[in-house]
This record gives sequence, C-alpha cells and structure tokens, in this order.
Amino acid sequence: MSTLQKLGGWAGLVHALAYVVAMVIMVALVLPARDAGLEAYVAFVAGNRPAVDALNFVGYWVSAVTLVLMMLALYERLKTAAPVAAQVAAAFGLIWAALIIGSGNLMLRDSGVVAELYAQNPAQAASTWVILEAVENGITSGNEIVGSLWVLLVCVAGWRTGLLGRALSAFGMAISMAGLLTVIPALFTPTVAVFGPGMIVWSIWVGVALLRRQPAALRQTSPAMA
Repeated sequence: MSTLQKLGGWAGLVHALAYVVAMVIMVALVLPARDAGLEAYVAFVAGNRPAVDALNFVGYWVSAVTLVLMMLALYERLKTAAPVAAQVAAAFGLIWAALIIGSGNLMLRDSGVVAELYAQNPAQAASTWVILEAVENGITSGNEIVGSLWVLLVCVAGWRTGLLGRALSAFGMAISMAGLLTVIPALFTPTVAVFGPGMIVWSIWVGVALLRRQPAALRQTSPAMA
C-alpha cells in the first residue's frame, strides 16, 4: 500500500470528523443565535469569535486539506483503470477544495470585521454582515454541485472498475444525486440534509477502503502501487 493511500485513508476519517465537529458547534451554538434574529446573531458573532472562528477553521480549512488528500489518494487508485474519469474527478475535487478554502478565509476575516464594527455601530454591523455572508455563500454558489460532481465521477469510476466496491460506489452516487438537486431552491433544504450527513458516512467509508489492503483488481492493473 502506498503512503498516499494511507494518508488519503486517514484524511477521509478526519474529514468526516471535521464535518461532525462543525455540525455540533453549529447546532449547539450558532443556530440558536441565528434563529433569534439578525441582530442577535451578529451580537453572537461579535461576542463569541473563538467559537465562530473554530467553526470556520474546522468546517472549512480542515475539511479542505483533508479533501485534497482524499482526492489525490482516490486519483492514484483509479488513474490506471479509469484515467479519463480519474482526471476529470480530480479537477472537480481540487476546484471544490479551492472554493471551500476561499469561503473559509473570508469567514475567518469577516468575523473580525463584524466584531470591530459591532463595537461602534451594531446596526451597521448587521447590514454589513448580510453583505459579507452573501459573498461567502456565493463563492460556493449556495449549492453542492461541484462537490457532488466529484463524488459522482469518483463513484462511477469505482463502480465500473470495482476498485472502490459496489456498495460504496452506489452509496456515493446516491448522495451525489441529492447534492446535485441542491441547485433547485425549493429542494435545497431537504437535499442538503441528505448530502451533508451522507458525506460523513461516505468519507468514513472511503477512509476505511483506502486503509484496507488494496483490491485484487488494483494489484493486477498496477502492481507497483500494491
């Protein structure tokens, strides 16, 4: 087993953990403040920067770094048996990671900007936050298309080659279809509720698959990688 396969496997597990940690912080702290209204939410952001920054760092930077390692490991596994699909999938994986990093960097910076502004003018801080948040969400288009395309291409290649296992590939294709449907505003909430938790399960599954002994199909097509 190559070093990259091991790194990708552990990255898959950490990627899932980052999702879980971010979701816990979001549900326990952020969502109650958001539900209380815009002014209450901005006050929360200004007064709880450590929690907000931790959420953004884990949810974006840790997620993106581990995503890159997963993408490279999956590309290594698929590139010999499915070169075209592996290359196209890798491109979408890198784009997704770049978008996540870009949005995360803005969020880390914007929380400080809003906190400083809130100390001087709470009303202006609230209106500024609306604009900044729109820009942050706009970087990822407010949907899961790019990430879903990566998962879909990886899983189609994994299904056709047998290098990821049929069950794992089928599950990935199913959640990727849910992710693609997030482009429809009326379906965003239910489909993202499927795609998000589904990615946690899929990432763990991928991590375990990469850490296990490589399948016979891979050893036959690329002995040097075994």
